[in-house]
Amino acid sequence: MTLRSALLVLAALALSTAAEAQAPYPSQAVRIVVPYAPGGVPDTVARFVAAKLQARIGHSVVVENRAGGNGSVAASAIAAAPADGYTLMVTDSAMLSVNPLFLTQLSYNPQKDFVPVTLLARAPIFLAVHSDVPVTNLGEFVDYVKARPGQLTYGSAGVGSTHHLTMAAMNSALGLNITHVPYRGSGQSVPALLGGHVQALFSAYPSLKGAVETNRVKLLATNGAQRSPLAPDVPSLAEIIPGFDLITLIGMYARAGTPSAVVEKIAAEAIAVVKEPDVVPQFAALGMEPAGEGPTAFAKTIDAEIARVTKVVESAGIKPQ
Repeated sequence: MTLRSALLVLAALALSTAAEAQAPYPSQAVRIVVPYAPGGVPDTVARFVAAKLQARIGHSVVVENRAGGNGSVAASAIAAAPADGYTLMVTDSAMLSVNPLFLTQLSYNPQKDFVPVTLLARAPIFLAVHSDVPVTNLGEFVDYVKARPGQLTYGSAGVGSTHHLTMAAMNSALGLNITHVPYRGSGQSVPALLGGHVQALFSAYPSLKGAVETNRVKLLATNGAQRSPLAPDVPSLAEIIPGFDLITLIGMYARAGTPSAVVEKIAAEAIAVVKEPDVVPQFAALGMEPAGEGPTAFAKTIDAEIARVTKVVESAGIKPQ
């Protein structure tokens, strides 16, 4: 090969490399890591969004479940991937706001290791009481509990769960004394309520809907800042506790260091997905409300969530168990 030929080959390679480096995002398959086992709310949202994203961007979008270590396994997968936007994470707000308060040896820093991309959905939970509790609204429930301090029990999906924190925050704000009975997930706590083993709990709408329709439980409130379209007749706790908002947030994140242009691009595509007309009824069937906040707004939402949860844990004196 002559010197001239060699230089031409090198020039061609350089141009090819430059073209690849400047290829518009996305130009290859995207991986979405979920820090939980299949079937949960974050996993369901991730798979729903992935299918629609794939159709929009023209490249495969694969969901990968990396459960374990309270999010540490998934966080490690994100940290090991290039900061190029081709490895993303979909998770709930507990991984960022609750875990740091209850776990002293996290392998990740939620505020430094991830970049908020977009808020995909909000998942409210509802205060439900057993049908034998002689109340019909939240005000009557408050009076009933205050007349029986320490006599009633409430179930939760576990210490530190949104179900637990919401009830603890409500109790603290209203001066209620209800005994906490933690279970291993809603799969145990809801049947405990239906069986009358606890008198009240917070849980997602789909897990309560059948019991409400058969008059086995009554819904008294929801934990979002506004009433939920899932049950518009049920008041929000914010109506009697100004500023109350502990709704679960399902969001998408990228690795820290991902270029802002890439973050904005994937955010725009994901927001377009959750704004599609057919998304509202599909999310409603799952007990969720589509959101669609961009990176800047979502970052502020997460900061506010962390501040709220920290205040709840400190004021209620909740300790890891």
